[in-house]
Amino acid sequence: MLSIATAGRGAVEITPQVREWASRCGVRVGLLTVFIRHTSASLLIQENADPQVRRDLERFLARLVPDGDALFEHTAEGPDDMPAHVRSALMQTQLSVPVSDGRLALGTWQGIYLYEHRRRGHRREVVLHLIGD
Repeated sequence: MLSIATAGRGAVEITPQVREWASRCGVRVGLLTVFIRHTSASLLIQENADPQVRRDLERFLARLVPDGDALFEHTAEGPDDMPAHVRSALMQTQLSVPVSDGRLALGTWQGIYLYEHRRRGHRREVVLHLIGD
């Protein structure tokens, strides 16, 4: 399991930590499952070369699911509470990544990200499970 500190809303690249964990397992060919144990954060595989991609994604999500929308009843933890849950529901809580020749089989520009949907930082738990030979 990885424990990842976030600074607030946005994408945190976790590829290096995931890659290191997987390499310690010694699996040459297999499948890695990455799972986040939270309902207001999610996972995604996204471009890791141009930070504009992640900023554009956040602007899109802000337009799609704005904080403080009067539609939402659940505001127990503030105006970003329910929007964080909706954003998480729209994204993924689990990823599958092939392992080939002992390495994550990600594309040239792909990175694994934890996406924090709350405005303030949190400590998030990411469970990793690798099966193979």
